Amino acid sequence: MQTGLLHLHNLLRWIILILLLVSIYKSYSGWRGGKAFQSGDKKTWLFTMIAAHLTLLLGLYQWTLGRYGLFTFKGDGNMMGNAFTRFFQVEHPVSMIIAVVLITLGHGMAKKPVDHTTRYRKAFFYFLIALILIVVAVPWPFRGDVIGRPWFPGAN
Repeated sequence: MQTGLLHLHNLLRWIILILLLVSIYKSYSGWRGGKAFQSGDKKTWLFTMIAAHLTLLLGLYQWTLGRYGLFTFKGDGNMMGNAFTRFFQVEHPVSMIIAVVLITLGHGMAKKPVDHTTRYRKAFFYFLIALILIVVAVPWPFRGDVIGRPWFPGAN
């Protein structure tokens, strides 16, 4: 079960990245093009938020009860001195929680009674900052042997 949830968490990263790129494109083109807010934009932002929240829930489970979770990992007690535990217990979760909050705020702009330009502009910046945080905090394969994980689950 642990492996399956970890693989699902890994796969959802790609869905979030794709949806975030689409959300950024839609909000930027709406902002710069002076477009009226469309229901399709709201749906795209909603799917982005749902994927982010689902991934966050899986990540919180892994963070607390997973193989290296707070309650299951038997480390040496030096969390900040060990690159692996610092990344997976502090840097990754904190960055991702902030990113999900920003995605939620971006989606919340779809409901605000403000003009279309402001709505698109604020959503664009929320989504862009969330994307930057996610790209920085993902354990990409090129991050080294300690932190790096494969591009896709099960690949080595």
